[in-house]
Parts: sequence; C-alpha cells; structure tokens
Amino acid sequence: MTARRSKGDGGLYWNEKRQRWIASATIGYTPAGKRIVKKGSGRTKTEAKNKLKEIIRDHDDGLTITGNNYTVADAVRDWLEFGLSGREKATLDTRTFLANKHVIPALGARKLRELSADDVDRWLAQKAKELSTRSLREVRSVLKRAVDRAQARDKVKRNVVLLCDIPKGREGRPSKSLTLDQAAAVPTAAEDSTLHAYVVLSLLIGARTEELRALTWSHVDLVGRPDATPPVPPSIMVWHSVRAGGDTKTRKSRRTLALPERCVTALKAHHARQEAMRADAGDRWQDHDLVFASTVGTPLDAHNVRRSFRAILKKACLDEKAWTPREMRHSFVSLLSDSGMPLENISRLVGHSNTTVTETVYRKQLRPVLLEGAEAMDQIFKDA
Repeated sequence: MTARRSKGDGGLYWNEKRQRWIASATIGYTPAGKRIVKKGSGRTKTEAKNKLKEIIRDHDDGLTITGNNYTVADAVRDWLEFGLSGREKATLDTRTFLANKHVIPALGARKLRELSADDVDRWLAQKAKELSTRSLREVRSVLKRAVDRAQARDKVKRNVVLLCDIPKGREGRPSKSLTLDQAAAVPTAAEDSTLHAYVVLSLLIGARTEELRALTWSHVDLVGRPDATPPVPPSIMVWHSVRAGGDTKTRKSRRTLALPERCVTALKAHHARQEAMRADAGDRWQDHDLVFASTVGTPLDAHNVRRSFRAILKKACLDEKAWTPREMRHSFVSLLSDSGMPLENISRLVGHSNTTVTETVYRKQLRPVLLEGAEAMDQIFKDA
C-alpha cells in the first residue's frame, strides 16, 4: 500500500475522466476560511509529481501563484485596465494601440511564467526593423510595466524585461521648421479659418498645442497696463494644458508671455468671431471660457486641430502631410535663434526647465552660434 503523503506535501491522484495524473496542494485560505487549492496535471505520475514540487516550491518562496495558463496578453490587458488610472485619454489610447499592435500579437500567447529574456530580446530585435528607437522604448515600457504589475501581484517571480536593452531602431521622422517665407505664408492662408489666431500664437509665442487648446479668456490680457511704470504689455498666462490634471508639462512651463501686436490683433478678431458663433449656437453653446473651441463651445481635440491645420497648409501651397501643428513651435525656436536671441532666453520663452532640454529637443532648429567666434576672429585678424 502506498504511504500517505505528509501534511503540507500535497496530493497525487489519477483522474479517470481526464486520463491524467492530478497534483494538488493547499497554498492558503480565503478570508472566509476556505482552502485555496492549486492544481496541476501530467500524463505520467512523474510529470504530475514535478508539477506538485513546483507548486510547493513557489509557495515556499512566498508567491501566490496564478494559473499556469496566465499569459503575457493577460498581464498586458490587466495593466491596461487597472494600471493606468488617472491618465489622460490620449495616453490610454496610445498605450492600448501599442499593446494591441506590437506586444500582444508577438508575445501575447506566451505563458508569463515561461517568458524569457531571450524571447524579449528577439522580439525587440524584430521590432527594431520597423520602429524608431523612441517607439521601441515605448513598446518595451508597455511590456515592462505590465510584467511589473504582475510581479507585484505574485503572478511571476521576476521581470525579465529589465534584463533587455533597447536596440537602435529605424531613423524616426526628423523634426523641422518652417522657413521665414513659409512662416509668413501660413498665417495668411489661415485668415479665413477659425484657427487663424491659434496659428499666429503658435508661431509668434511658441506655446505648445496642448497649452493653446486649454487656454481660457480669463488668462488673456489684450490691453495690458500702458500707464504703469514700467508699462505692462498685453499678455497671456500659460498656466494650464489638456494634460491629465490640467497641469503644464513641467513647473517651468507655467509662464506669462507678452503678446506681439499681431497676436493681439488676431485674438481680438478671434473673440469677435467666437461671439458670432455663440449667437448662432444659441442654447447649444457650452461655455467653458475657452479661447479655442468648437462651434458650440466644446474643447477641441488634437484631431480637430490637425484636420484644420492641414487645410491651411494646403491653401498655403505646402505639403499638408509633411507638417504637424507642433512644428510651428519648432519654427518659433528656429526664427528666434536665427535672429540672434540667446539660447537662455529662448529656453525661458518655450517653458523649458533649462537650456539642455532646448538644445536636445530643438538641436536642428538652433543656430550654430559657436561658429560665430571663429568667424569674428577671422574678420578681426584677416590682415594680420
């Protein structure tokens, strides 16, 4: 007669219906006192016994092991559903797209416990053929955070994604800026558009698109205080954005910017146009005090802006598919740099925490001022 297994060693038995050996072990109790039983199976008794040893070992390691069939897709979907609370909709949409497009199709069927660093390395290497390095970083982040969440809930022992470096991907779309002639043509082409003032402000003060979409009339001063000492010019207070919580991108991004005369003129015309839209909308108007709103006063989203911006570019005889609204901000930096404005001043105007950020993000738009010293010395000593 087979000796009875010791208490805590689990059990093995033959299941006639399934024609398999079943391993089972008690790994804990619910708050109601009900036993939590973990099971595994094998075609042979030895295979089932090995499954039992694995269950007991994992339990001894302090893991509340999930089912053997818990996959990478399960972990990613769990993270998408519960791990992104409080994030703005755009972030949720982006992470969901990356997960469904790049992570789940390639790795989703893999059991999470069996996912190896080699699997992740091969996946990243394959994705490097089609994605930029930045996109690779983002898809790796989706997988890493999903496994982080699973690990914190004792569904896997370790996060193998941490062992994998990000390979160099394809060259991304380079940032660029409008030339002076192009920058002059775009606002002219936008004069009949509801985005005219939006375009003028983007080009002339360098505000981010998410900052302009959140701008309210209460933060716009079109008069200033000309009688003050020193005089206070018309200005806007860039204190909010459409990001989660309404905060600007960084603390330094909260800034008050003086308005060039052309911006003041454009905003006055825009205000009059918006009042006409309000009258036409009647009871359908939703008052959010937004400077840039839809025909019924509701907030604009990024798609609204891109669609209208493309129509403006087409009217300006520019390739509407080659430019995005954010590149007006790049153009602002480029035009200021070409005019000789110091980098420190440009950095403050665009709301960067320091000049390093400006140099990194807008390095192609900045004038190579370091060459000016050599040029000046050549001029000074040309006859020496």
